[in-house]
Amino acid sequence: MFAMSLGDGAELGPLEPWQAEEFLAHMDRGREYVGQHIGLADATADLDSTRAWLQSYADKTAADAGRLYSIRLDGVLVGGVLFRLFDAKAGTAEVGCWLEPAAAGRGLVTRAARAIIDWAVLERGIHRVEWLVSAANTPSINVAKRLGMTRDGVLRSNYTHRGTRQDTEVWSVLSPEWRESRSAGA
Repeated sequence: MFAMSLGDGAELGPLEPWQAEEFLAHMDRGREYVGQHIGLADATADLDSTRAWLQSYADKTAADAGRLYSIRLDGVLVGGVLFRLFDAKAGTAEVGCWLEPAAAGRGLVTRAARAIIDWAVLERGIHRVEWLVSAANTPSINVAKRLGMTRDGVLRSNYTHRGTRQDTEVWSVLSPEWRESRSAGA
């Protein structure tokens, strides 16, 4: 199994169905925090649903249509990043993230997202990477900004989360912009 150092005792690594019990314990620690803005907390409510969710990403990985990675801090699963959508033929991907509250504010998501975007753009030739985020999720919007993404616009009232209509901000970075920012040392 591989792991990539994110610095400060943090690592980026795979997240697979056999880790369902560990993932469920992690989600239980951060369920309300994670669930404020994304449906992951609700989609992984018990061991069966957690295993099924992790399997869906194993299937996406096998089809080259998505990827899922863990963020560990001192060996403990505290969050993750993913390619919710990955289309190498079209040259597009959508990055997402989650983090339990004890790990927030350390730059872990920014570093992890930077690592997987590097791979997508530099190794796989992805041209456009998107970051879709609830307009109310300021920490996630700040990650998009730190990644050098541009706000493309807002999808007004486009989805319902926990019974309330939400707006989605669409952020993106294009391959030439990403390459330029990485050569400038960002």
